[in-house]
Amino acid sequence: MTTYKEIRGTNIEAVASDPSNPVEGQVWYNTTTNVVKGLNINLGSWATGGDLNAVNYGSAAAGIQTAALDFGGLETPADTELYNGSNWTEVNNLNSGRDQFGGAGTSTAALAFGGPSGSALTETWNGTNWTEVNDLNTGRRQMGAAGASNTAVLAFGGESPGTSLLGVTENWNGTNWTEVNDLNLARPTLAGAGTNTAALAFGGAPGTKNETELWNGTNWTEVNNLNSGRNSLAGCGATNTAALAFGGYAGGTSALTETWNGTNWTETGDLGTARYFFPGCGTNTAALAIGGYTNTAVASVEEFNAGPATVTFNVS
Repeated sequence: MTTYKEIRGTNIEAVASDPSNPVEGQVWYNTTTNVVKGLNINLGSWATGGDLNAVNYGSAAAGIQTAALDFGGLETPADTELYNGSNWTEVNNLNSGRDQFGGAGTSTAALAFGGPSGSALTETWNGTNWTEVNDLNTGRRQMGAAGASNTAVLAFGGESPGTSLLGVTENWNGTNWTEVNDLNLARPTLAGAGTNTAALAFGGAPGTKNETELWNGTNWTEVNNLNSGRNSLAGCGATNTAALAFGGYAGGTSALTETWNGTNWTETGDLGTARYFFPGCGTNTAALAIGGYTNTAVASVEEFNAGPATVTFNVS
């Protein structure tokens, strides 16, 4: 039988406590607990989170996995709910109820913009209340969005009344929206990730688009496609080099999840419940999927986690 030393060229290290900075594939024997351990990289999996207080779809979201905001939607057009990593609490409503709109920012500094019937309305959230601010230049629905706060947001794509497909991109500076360079491919029901200076746009309609575009603060550039095209999907990520795409519709409800490393998309663990027309928030290693539509509106929430994890080996 081949030994560990023959494979790795060294014996398993014996230590009194687990290493503080192990590397992927490292194995050690903990003499205090008398077990063999190693570092494994988890590509990602979804687990059940706390349900929304009400079923909903077509809402928008902002924040991270442990501090998120969900607002608007077809079932509860003005409702806002705050997530603490376990439970949702109802907080103050939007001034103008809406669905199929854009959202970005954090749980204490969010932005809501656009909506059905070509709405251009924009509202800012300060952690307690929503306040109406300056409108989008181009009213629309079903757009993509990216932004780390309510003072720096990018809105892109979407659809205007009469089903006109849009590639329009606008940048929000905390006071006004400014039109900047358009997407290369005009489309609605796409998803976004990143910031207003480093964004990613992916998926969309009509049909099931797999196109991905990267924003560098000035221009959009076409990059490698999603492995599976779909529309009405969710996305999240802190930058345009580390994003997550999940769920959507592709001839049927999808549970597919793909992670982006700045160059390529890689399939990872599927959602527990396939869904579309829902928001996501967080990062590519710690994300939330919130509500959505299966064959009906749902309140279920899922949490995605990926990254290094110490595992204990069973020795027999």
